[in-house]
Amino acid sequence: MPPKYHTQTASAPNRFPAVTRSGVIAWEEGCLKCARCVKKECVYKVYETRALDERQMLDSLDSACQDCFRCVQNCPARLIQKGVNPTYRTIGDHYWTPEILANIWSQAETGKIPVSGAGYGGPFSGPGFDAMWTDMSEIVRPTRDGIHGREYISTTVDLGRKLMALRFDEQGDLTHPVPPLVEIPVPFIFDILPFSPPKRRILRAFLRAATDLGTFVVVKESEWLPPYERYLPNTILLLDRGPDARNGHLLDRMRMVEVPDNPAVTEWLEMLKEKKPDLLVAIRMPLTPAAAARIAELTREGAEIIHLVADEFGMEEADEPFFIKDRLKEVHLSLVDKGLRDQITIIAGGGIAMAEHMAKVIICGADAVSCDIPLLVAMECRVCRRCTQGIACPVELEEVDPAWGSRRIKNLMAGWHNQLLEIMGAMGMREVRRLRGEMGRAMFFEDLEREFASLGARKTETPQ
Repeated sequence: MPPKYHTQTASAPNRFPAVTRSGVIAWEEGCLKCARCVKKECVYKVYETRALDERQMLDSLDSACQDCFRCVQNCPARLIQKGVNPTYRTIGDHYWTPEILANIWSQAETGKIPVSGAGYGGPFSGPGFDAMWTDMSEIVRPTRDGIHGREYISTTVDLGRKLMALRFDEQGDLTHPVPPLVEIPVPFIFDILPFSPPKRRILRAFLRAATDLGTFVVVKESEWLPPYERYLPNTILLLDRGPDARNGHLLDRMRMVEVPDNPAVTEWLEMLKEKKPDLLVAIRMPLTPAAAARIAELTREGAEIIHLVADEFGMEEADEPFFIKDRLKEVHLSLVDKGLRDQITIIAGGGIAMAEHMAKVIICGADAVSCDIPLLVAMECRVCRRCTQGIACPVELEEVDPAWGSRRIKNLMAGWHNQLLEIMGAMGMREVRRLRGEMGRAMFFEDLEREFASLGARKTETPQ
């Protein structure tokens, strides 16, 4: 059994004032000029240290306030109020909501799991991952605790093609070669960003974090630079220029590469295997309605790893697109029906925004998960997408310190890892590899709606 995995976390303060949900509204008109103003009695000195952030043109009042509500309650004229910060409403979009961004910032700064003392106050169903609930029936057993060490929970996954059976000759030697496997201690890798400011420093932060975490970063060959060579053991080079890459000399020091799916992909795999037989080759494939059939075909032809990629909102490429969890369920069950599932490794990504999404994607059939935008958000990205229009990044991501960025990413992934352990412990699972495809340990809103609708539509016979 591999040693217990743990990530050391350390505080990594924000470079810019955090965009908080609540804002302070302090009216000056009607002030009674009290001898002892509640603003002067603020224990956090919020009003005394109030200043303007000239880079973002923001008042420090909102970010400095600790939400004790003392000034709101004690002002005799009720001139101080707390309301929703208008800036908070503008960050992110319909999928990457302000709540998600705020949670990622908090975890990236502290490495701790966000906790809501008031509990969850939202709806129990919705689009995407919100229509899926995990089974927490084992949570009543206090000994099942993977974080504090009472029981061991493994998050190790194997990347590569698996053999269905071993055959030996009369001397006891294997009669066939064993496919290469790479073991990583966490079920996630870092993927290519769908948008980003100039990312030399950003990519170095990714590479440093992946090296410390023991996982991989997917890097386009067209964006590869010599300074990255020290991180080759933790790099998956996407050969977007074809198998005869200019950087082919790097293959000797690499464990894994990725190629885009195309009609000649089988020939590409053979060419790469001739150059380095123990090299793992993943096939990058956009999520589409044809994914299940295509993956089955490639598995029969000897593919080792499929990297399924949805868009940044978790949707596939189609006129009437499915969400990643729904298409992934179809892919997994199709491979199971054909007796091929245990021969192939599936990495799935796109729309992964929270730790629970990682667990849900694995339950739907993935062996591992690829993460992209949350890594950028960890470094204070607002998901404003100004960089796609050539407008300067409001938090100057192109100038980020790679060491600081790496620390923020490690903090975030440590929080996600601990949440995965919480979920698995509550489900009574001791190994993340067993979680793959365990759809019986989850409930899906669409299935429940269909079942209950059929109950309501059932007709009762009238006695004669």
